[in-house]
Amino acid sequence: MRSSGRNSRGSGSGKNYRGAGNGRDEQQQRAGRPRPEERRYDTGGGPKAGGPKAGPKTGPKTGAKGSQGGPKGSQGGPGPRSGSQSSQGGGPKGGGGPKGGSGGRGRKPGPARPREYEAQMEERNRARHDKPRVTMPKTFGEPEGERLQKVLARAGMGSRRACEELIDQARVEVNGKIVTEQGLRVDPEKDEIKVDGLTVATQSYLFFALNKPAGVVSTMEDPDGRQCLGDYVTNRETRLFHVGRLDTETEGILLLTNHGELAHRLTHPRYGVKKTYLAAIQGPLPRDLGKRLKSGIELEDGYARADHFRVVQNTGKNYLVEVSLHEGRKHIVRRMLAEAGFPVDKLVRTAFGPIALGDQKSGWLRRLTNTEVGMLMREVDL
Repeated sequence: MRSSGRNSRGSGSGKNYRGAGNGRDEQQQRAGRPRPEERRYDTGGGPKAGGPKAGPKTGPKTGAKGSQGGPKGSQGGPGPRSGSQSSQGGGPKGGGGPKGGSGGRGRKPGPARPREYEAQMEERNRARHDKPRVTMPKTFGEPEGERLQKVLARAGMGSRRACEELIDQARVEVNGKIVTEQGLRVDPEKDEIKVDGLTVATQSYLFFALNKPAGVVSTMEDPDGRQCLGDYVTNRETRLFHVGRLDTETEGILLLTNHGELAHRLTHPRYGVKKTYLAAIQGPLPRDLGKRLKSGIELEDGYARADHFRVVQNTGKNYLVEVSLHEGRKHIVRRMLAEAGFPVDKLVRTAFGPIALGDQKSGWLRRLTNTEVGMLMREVDL
């Protein structure tokens, strides 16, 4: 009798008995559950809630035996699969399945957010991230300028520690005032910085000295294809120009820079920058040759006077003399000595203002030191 009762309990049509021996049905129902990412929580499922076309027909077939299933379910459609779709148009993505209906054990779908609400949230998020950037006062930002010792170190005055010692020794001036405090911030492009009275080249200016060989034209470009000054600075990123000129056959020091004001003052007669030459001539020389040159030699374009004259070397009739003058007229030294009766065989410029040629080899280009740049600037009141 016990067995007949058990059979009578399990023989109900349209009922799914979840007892012993029905583990297969549980596995099928678990397999038919939609994954979380596939679930939809909106209430509008299709054109007719619960109709045969309310959702996709991809739900598990096990829902046909659910509480709303059966051939003629109370809320299902006429087809055998209508029970797999919930009363609100569910499929796997519409809240359907064995636990998607209202009579199942699963969770009920939550209310959907209206599209207007979603649009308002999107607008709020955009407004929050699209706010203009708040400009903080300068007191809260980075201080302007660079530390003085850092600027000095970059200009080649030594390490930062050595530059700090220069400041402690009161050897540094900024805009005419001696600086003794550490950490002063300066603007290298605007402030005038001096060490021991010499201007520090802190800006992005370049200063070079070239020992020009004979036969090189004193131009940066030559249309005739002759060797010129530009051949020695072809790899420079910044355009340089020469300070003054030298004759094609004259050798010696020639300055190149991109500092226009300094180049202008170095060649202007008002500042009278002295140039020194060594000239090879044939003697014998009279004793009053130096006096004549200092008194002035009359040329076709006016008088020309030397500032200094001395004999450097004498071997028989060959003389090597030194002539210094502040004028810069064309062929001035050659013309003066030729007018005095001593044509020049070879001419070398050994100094331009405070910058000496020294032992620099012919054709070599070297960068001026910061001290040399400072002396040049002091020469022309910069």
